[in-house]
Amino acid sequence: MWGLDCGRSIASPILHLANREECPEGCEEHSKRAATNLWEGRAERPVSVSISQLRLRRSRGPRTAFVLSGGGNQAVSQLGMLRALLERDIIPDVVIGTSAGAFNGAAIASSPTLESVERLVVTWESLRGDEVFPGGRLSRAWNLLTRDDHLFSNQGLRALLESGSHPPNFDDLQLPLRVIACDLETGEEVVFASGALGPALLASAALPGLFPPIRHDGRILVDGAVVDTVPLSHALAGPVDRVYVLNVAGELLRRPLRSPIDVAVRAFTISRKQRFDLELRNVPERIDMVVLPAPADDRELFDFTDPLMLIEEAHHLAARALDQAELAKRRRLTMRRPWWRRT
Repeated sequence: MWGLDCGRSIASPILHLANREECPEGCEEHSKRAATNLWEGRAERPVSVSISQLRLRRSRGPRTAFVLSGGGNQAVSQLGMLRALLERDIIPDVVIGTSAGAFNGAAIASSPTLESVERLVVTWESLRGDEVFPGGRLSRAWNLLTRDDHLFSNQGLRALLESGSHPPNFDDLQLPLRVIACDLETGEEVVFASGALGPALLASAALPGLFPPIRHDGRILVDGAVVDTVPLSHALAGPVDRVYVLNVAGELLRRPLRSPIDVAVRAFTISRKQRFDLELRNVPERIDMVVLPAPADDRELFDFTDPLMLIEEAHHLAARALDQAELAKRRRLTMRRPWWRRT
């Protein structure tokens, strides 16, 4: 129901209409679709739906989306958040990610289990800055002198993807996954939902200027954080009841600007924070929205030290936030009852 055309930029209001498969009106799939459309107020014409179908639709659990932001090395904190969610049996129906968040999200879409989170922990614990950003100062200076389009090779990223447990294609995932990238030529936001998984993840993490752009699906692609570091709108465009946002790129850190890279990262942070704040203010009231807090992380971009400490702190913060959100939800439901039925 969150179907999208692979490699196309699609406006948010029509995301749920993309990639529809045609079927005869009498088939079982058509009946299910009609019932869903009627329940969600999207029926194109009057349809006949039985009461039992509507009751079955309502008996299903809340439709849940996980939204994982970009954030480079800070995305390690998302593992603690994912652990807290899965410990409470909160399983997504769709996963949407940008950049490093797409890498983490792909692992959950492949296997939404605590074991999958622990495999991610092992992966992040083994990361080193000189592996993700290979080459020394001489190599970077040479790239500048030769007017290349990047400072670092993406071989470290490729090795990271190959070492993960991701399947080769989107269709092999257990859950729907949406990966956000940016078309460098047109400036369009590109959403990948099918086809080869590796190139989509590599494109979504191709931080412009640092890593080479990815040529895929007839486009030149760079990091999705350029246009949408917290892809909340794509969750809201589908039939969803609750959204959990794992945002590790929200705060402006007051650390010194020591290099052009620091300036670029700060500029990205400013622009993406404004878009996320705007989208957050326009979330429909019917949707339960939980933005999980991230621990303070003032490490430099190339610093991958202390992952376990950040994971544990993120887990603690997320667990407390989830428990508070559940308590607040119960209170709201209680207040909606007549006073004589409250307990």
